[in-house]
Amino acid sequence: MSDQSEQWKDEILAAPAVSGAPEKNVPAFRRTEKPSGLLSSLYDLADILVSAVLVITVLFLFLFRFAGVVGPSMQPTLHDKDWLAVSAFDFQPRPGEIVIITQPNRWHEPLVKRVVAVAGQTVDIRDGQVFVNDELLEETYLPADVSTYYPSDTFCTGPLPLKVPDGYVFVMGDNRTNSTDSRYREIGFIRCDYILGKVRFRLWPLGNFQIDK
Repeated sequence: MSDQSEQWKDEILAAPAVSGAPEKNVPAFRRTEKPSGLLSSLYDLADILVSAVLVITVLFLFLFRFAGVVGPSMQPTLHDKDWLAVSAFDFQPRPGEIVIITQPNRWHEPLVKRVVAVAGQTVDIRDGQVFVNDELLEETYLPADVSTYYPSDTFCTGPLPLKVPDGYVFVMGDNRTNSTDSRYREIGFIRCDYILGKVRFRLWPLGNFQIDK
């Protein structure tokens, strides 16, 4: 082996290991600065808020549908252009509940009404008051001076009292003088299959979420 080869060998063995190079030898573009304590906390909080919003949005879309009120038939409880959150989760129609109905009608749009009686119950209207199974229906959601009428033979669903068939419900609007509902032949009894769900709360107008039951 030549003297020059021996010299190169000694230089290679004497060279420092790269893995032990100090941080100052790392190019500047590879250096990262850790955010300060306050900035790090803000990042963590923003991440938590974004995750929470995403979870709530997904749950809301799966559990609820949305429906708008058209017309005055549910006044004073609901008003025209109100927006409602509707859910069919764990739902069975019960008297007093407000529901969204998709049963075909001449308006070709969903209806929002209140369930008055369910399958097997008997509905009667006497002296402006509603009776279910021959007992006066306590409609605390209506103004005290509201009177419920029954349409003439030409338009009515049938002679009173009416027994609700299996698989159906009897519904009415809260605005009893301006609501086309189960009292009328063109609507009649509502098949439960055509009930989209129960109105849970009001989305619009803002600040008025509670619905009188």
